[in-house]
Amino acid sequence: MTVSASIAAISLSAIVAIWLGYPLLVWALAQFSGSSSVDRSNAHKRSVSVILATRDRAEIVAARIANLLSTDHPAHLVEVIVALDAEGAQCNVSDLEGIDSRVRAVVGDAPGGKAAALNAGVRIASGEILVLSDAQQRYDTRTIPELVASLEDQRFGAVSGALQLGGDAAGKSPVDWYWTMEKWLRHNEARLHSSVGVTGAVYATRRALWPVVPAGTLLDDVYVPMSLVLRGHRVGFSYAARAFDVRTFDATNEGVRKTRTLTGVMQLRELLPDLLSVKRNPIAAQFFAHKVLRLLTPALGAVFALSMLVLSVQLALIATTQERWIAVGVVIVLLALPFTRRRILGLAGWIISLQMATTRAIINGLGGRWGVWSKPRS
Repeated sequence: MTVSASIAAISLSAIVAIWLGYPLLVWALAQFSGSSSVDRSNAHKRSVSVILATRDRAEIVAARIANLLSTDHPAHLVEVIVALDAEGAQCNVSDLEGIDSRVRAVVGDAPGGKAAALNAGVRIASGEILVLSDAQQRYDTRTIPELVASLEDQRFGAVSGALQLGGDAAGKSPVDWYWTMEKWLRHNEARLHSSVGVTGAVYATRRALWPVVPAGTLLDDVYVPMSLVLRGHRVGFSYAARAFDVRTFDATNEGVRKTRTLTGVMQLRELLPDLLSVKRNPIAAQFFAHKVLRLLTPALGAVFALSMLVLSVQLALIATTQERWIAVGVVIVLLALPFTRRRILGLAGWIISLQMATTRAIINGLGGRWGVWSKPRS
């Protein structure tokens, strides 16, 4: 085996280990975790405050409020707190008056941002259980009851629901496949100990445990659960508590979102310095494997691509003329056929966009540039 082939094999193996090996290891270890029976009969007695942090237009917010109130949880025990972003909100508190007696609105703290809005919303909440939601998704009637029931297990300080995207099986994008894998991984992490992060559009925690999220925090849905883990709690996952998102995301949209989330991972190292401490964080190894190692993907991908290029040149030099023409012909045919061309170019676009997003996030993190919030085009 040549040096270039060895390097290609090693870099590819590292990528596979990060994205497939770690999830499989967690799944294997989770098989040895015992399950405990939890009495969920009192879940319907818990009061719930649904916190909707948003900067969206009034009609979007109103539609989401109606969806949140359409729940199987007892109506008199549910309230919705609309926390309007102090910076850039497209509706006012007055726009939401009179919608329902169970709805209250508040303007988030200065200087703005989702974290500041969440803190303001939690301050006026009265429910024993907090359900955190976003404006663009929708719940079914069982989502809130399932989140509340999952917290009847006193080991858990928070529980994440499952984000379900709208793509059908025949037209799944890389984002759909990513979330399918991510939900499976979080489910198994929670069986082992705790899910590393929750889905910001659908998770719950106890109001008494809410940590004040620092203003400017990019990933409240990782900061909150990891704060609880550092305080001795566990973070669960429920497939039955679903949030539905029918929007579609292209490579550009996903690249913007990924830049923000991966920059947020690096920011967390500053906000929660004990995250990688094996003494303070019982899931330090999982956090490192799940969040930190993924940041190495662009470098490993670049090494793999460069070594494969060198290997291709080496093989071309020793190939016969006939073999070279066959190789060229295969490439031409693949690019000439519309179906394969779209697949190849589409996949290449996704790979390039996401790797560029990771690279930008690393640059942001090394430079301490945390002001990268940007809302993907809906």
